[in-house]
Amino acid sequence: MRNLSKKQKALVIVAGVLAAILVFFLAINLIPPSPNVEQNPFVVGEGNLPMVAAHRGGGDCNPENTMLAFREAVGTYKVDIIESDLYLTKDGYLVYNHDSYVDETCNVNGDLTLEEVETLCEDKTKRHYIKDMTLAELQSYNFGYYFVSKTGERIYQNETDPAAKGLQIATVEQLFEEFYESHPNLLFIVEIKDEGERGFEACRILYETLARYPAYKDRIVVGTFHDEIEEELKSKYPDLYRGAPTGTAAKFVITQMLKVNLFDSSDFACLQIPTSYDVGLTINLDKATYIDRAHRRNIAVQYWTINDAETMRELIELGCDCIMTDDPALLQSVLDEYRK
Repeated sequence: MRNLSKKQKALVIVAGVLAAILVFFLAINLIPPSPNVEQNPFVVGEGNLPMVAAHRGGGDCNPENTMLAFREAVGTYKVDIIESDLYLTKDGYLVYNHDSYVDETCNVNGDLTLEEVETLCEDKTKRHYIKDMTLAELQSYNFGYYFVSKTGERIYQNETDPAAKGLQIATVEQLFEEFYESHPNLLFIVEIKDEGERGFEACRILYETLARYPAYKDRIVVGTFHDEIEEELKSKYPDLYRGAPTGTAAKFVITQMLKVNLFDSSDFACLQIPTSYDVGLTINLDKATYIDRAHRRNIAVQYWTINDAETMRELIELGCDCIMTDDPALLQSVLDEYRK
């Protein structure tokens, strides 16, 4: 460079820096990243149709989170995955429910209409929280009371024996016992909703329950929104598959948007995301590039909660691993179009 002018030398230096940056970005995108998990039963494999996950057991088809819903989801709609949230009762049982209270899913308030119950629940002190109720109390109520069928009927409103119809709130133990022998390949997505000490206890009970159903221990993925519960799962139960908490999922998506895949140090097994995030501007997540980059790490991509056929088809075409839906009957009919 002795005979070059200062301007030419500057251009050479800039070109060298740009070339180094280009090589760097090519390297971090071409070098295969380490897999988050070695074996992942939630990844369907290239060219296969996505799994069907019954969100809350398929709440559009049957009363959500009841044994009736779970039985119908597995037996009638042939779902691959049962998805729901877990709460700890006053006396230490893990039950499935979407909210921390039960007023809007059962007749705990007598014969009030759902509109009256929703008004009542605006005052949080009047709600019936799972943490304050025993399992026996919870199972005395009809959890199909407010269910409305696709024909617009409240077909379980007057049911006097909820146990006989499977309309009680369901426990983790009941669900595992129900399908362990007949459906050993069934998969589960659960979220620990309690925080703090109750959340730690929920993790312990779930793990001890899985010890009695060992084949399911490798067929369940556990998620949480609480940082301390995430750390509890990572430190005390590292052999369980974990879903990405919101912050971790966001970090993963950002690293993929910037194409710096190697800078992501996450160790979750399943990326459970909506088709878009609204953070002042809309970030679309239904993109093949996110799925492809997750698959490079052996991460399963699972979209929630999809209840229309058009979006289902779009996600099927993208090659996602799972679609969570309240309407497994609809999703199976859409998948039938592809199977044919």
